[in-house]
Amino acid sequence: MNLLIRLFRVLFCSLCRSRMDPLDVSVVNFRVWPNDLDINGHMNNGRYLTIMDLGRLDFVFRAGLGKYIMRRSWMPLVASAKIRFRRSLSPFQKYQLHTRLLCWDDKWFIIEQHFMVNDRAVAVAHVKGLFRSRRGNVPPSDVLLKVGHTLESPPIPEFIRLWMDAEEAHVID
Repeated sequence: MNLLIRLFRVLFCSLCRSRMDPLDVSVVNFRVWPNDLDINGHMNNGRYLTIMDLGRLDFVFRAGLGKYIMRRSWMPLVASAKIRFRRSLSPFQKYQLHTRLLCWDDKWFIIEQHFMVNDRAVAVAHVKGLFRSRRGNVPPSDVLLKVGHTLESPPIPEFIRLWMDAEEAHVID
């Protein structure tokens, strides 16, 4: 139930907040609730991934992509994610999730997400994903064109290139 309330809150707030450029940072405020906790009394590592979905949802709607996704029945798909936990989130602690589009290539968007408490990173994650239509994958340049963005991708950081290369080298069919 708690996740549904968060989902509706994020959707409502994203529709009420100002539109953002695809290269801007989305910031969403959250709090750690008792059902977010693991047996060690801090936020469960799986919950971070669920909250990241909500941050990407806010980003997509505020960047103006929501209407295109719904009209064209595009599905946002995550291919992989990596996360680095730096500190714990305690019960009832407030935190922010910062989400930004880091870069893209011909197929993939790379999204960076930071869990922040008092301007300090608690966890940092990177997500590789795409949008799929009924006809197949939608190139990132086509997605961005829908919101009037025609710039080239920022340079792909070396650590992201290494991550993507490592994934390709270990594909299991």
